Amino acid sequence: MRRKDREMGFEFGLAVIDKSVYATIAVVDELGEPYAIPISTVRVGDKIYIHSAKAGRKVDLFTPNKPVTMVFVGEVKIPELYSAQELEVLATDESKGSLLARRVFTTEYESTIINGSIAVVSDEAERREALTALSLKYCKSKQELIPMAIRSGAPRTLIYRVDIKELTSKRKKYDDQGEEMKGSCVVAQL
Repeated sequence: MRRKDREMGFEFGLAVIDKSVYATIAVVDELGEPYAIPISTVRVGDKIYIHSAKAGRKVDLFTPNKPVTMVFVGEVKIPELYSAQELEVLATDESKGSLLARRVFTTEYESTIINGSIAVVSDEAERREALTALSLKYCKSKQELIPMAIRSGAPRTLIYRVDIKELTSKRKKYDDQGEEMKGSCVVAQL
């Protein structure tokens, strides 16, 4: 990671995973080319679960113990560090161009990248736990319907588990005084 000052710790990375609405998972295909797709995920402990239909390119590529990289994005926003009047003053001074680029035309963000290996979950109890966790994450208000949905959908669904081997997370965020907050510089290897 180039910006070590923005690197965050393991627990922060797990929190980003938990709040992410979706992730992107990437593998190398049979020709050595990258293949990446957006997916719905849920974390249970140090494992990430995803679901899939039983056929398709993803199924063909997600072979047991295949290395994968997953990217999760948490909160993202454009900071408003200057008032309209302050921006007008900055716009009159060409020497402030760098400041504009760094503090006005920027994004606050948080992200986590994991490297791990993927496996199909065949244990029925683990499959139910993963499907329940996925359902609760995305449809918590309908939790009374989850058991019926699992009974109906499970036979047509594959569940994959990604075992986290390495996790890195990063954040760019400004405090109330408009100063960039710095991270905790921790990389977790599992």
